[in-house]
Amino acid sequence: MSWLADTRTSYDTVAESYAEFMRDAVATRPYVRAALDVLAARADGPVLDAGCGPGHVTAHLHALGVDAAGVDLSPNMVELARRNHPGLRFDVGSMTDLDRPDASVAGVLAFWSLIHVPDDEVPVALAQFRRVLRPGGVLVLGYHVGAGSRLKTQGYGGHPMRVHVHLRQPWWLAGRVRKAGFTVDAEWLLDQEAEVPQGILFAKR
Repeated sequence: MSWLADTRTSYDTVAESYAEFMRDAVATRPYVRAALDVLAARADGPVLDAGCGPGHVTAHLHALGVDAAGVDLSPNMVELARRNHPGLRFDVGSMTDLDRPDASVAGVLAFWSLIHVPDDEVPVALAQFRRVLRPGGVLVLGYHVGAGSRLKTQGYGGHPMRVHVHLRQPWWLAGRVRKAGFTVDAEWLLDQEAEVPQGILFAKR
């Protein structure tokens, strides 16, 4: 699929710059930290960080006492994650075809990683999340709130990229999550005065 290849190539290109840009992203965002605290408290077992990038969120979960591992489409991102967070597991892979056994994790986190997945492929990713989650397992999604999509041609550090960034309304994402077999527990809206607000959705299998 072209969107997969474009996403992989784009994040391979910007990996180093992206890692620097996101270095303090968790430390400076209290509501993001709170969401990770909720996940850590509710997931009674291993957690998969789907679209983990350079591994900063995976490492934060690990610091909270979570048995966390990451998967990302970009080999360069995974290489950075392994280098910066030795001892944690990071694999190259796609959230639309997770290389994990059925019912093998207690939590799945997709923090602003579904934003590059086309609308018609979101149910594929959600089905994979449900497959790898144990019954009662926790799903946490971070996303851009809005409508439509835009083509991002330049990214972190001014490097070229070619990825579509998809904005979603809370009702749209919650509806897809429910249709995939989850119960939606809570929805947070963040940065509501910003040009692009953010959302975090909590659900369980």
